[in-house]
Amino acid sequence: DLSREPDAMRERYGRNLFGASLLAARRLVEAGVPYVSVHQEIYAHYGHAYDMHQNNFGMLRDFNLPLLDTVVPALVGDLEERGLLETTLVVVMGEMGRTPRVNRNAGRDHWPQCGFSLLFGGGVKQGYVHGTTDKFAALPTTRPMSPADFISTLYHLLGVNPDLTVTDLSGRPMSIGHGGVPVREIIA
Repeated sequence: DLSREPDAMRERYGRNLFGASLLAARRLVEAGVPYVSVHQEIYAHYGHAYDMHQNNFGMLRDFNLPLLDTVVPALVGDLEERGLLETTLVVVMGEMGRTPRVNRNAGRDHWPQCGFSLLFGGGVKQGYVHGTTDKFAALPTTRPMSPADFISTLYHLLGVNPDLTVTDLSGRPMSIGHGGVPVREIIA
């Protein structure tokens, strides 16, 4: 019930679905829920908010960046003020990177060769930047991280053994970390 939150806190997160979702996530963390996932809303009249195959620059300028600039600092600051940030891992990411070249619809398409993730709290080094890219942000140039290394790092930070196996639907054992290794440079 977000009506129990002071108006100033509602304004801090923003009076929109994503802000309310992150405020609800903070309340769930505060109540002891061990895992919360929040996904960005889809703007029906502008297309997918995060999957910008067209109007990339307009979506970033008018929606995505102002929204992220409001909700991420609100959540991280709120968790820190409540003494929850050290034990809460906040991950901001998409499913993949974006093409370094703009397409004919002023958009950017899927690009799995290079992407980004922001990690806060939960055992990561504050202010640490891992890796660099070429001048087009097309390919990593230093310290590339595979998806398996990334998920293994997240599992490690969450206290889950990345070498743990689960049985798939065919009865075969599958490593949850897909053979990745936690990236120690990220861990505080």
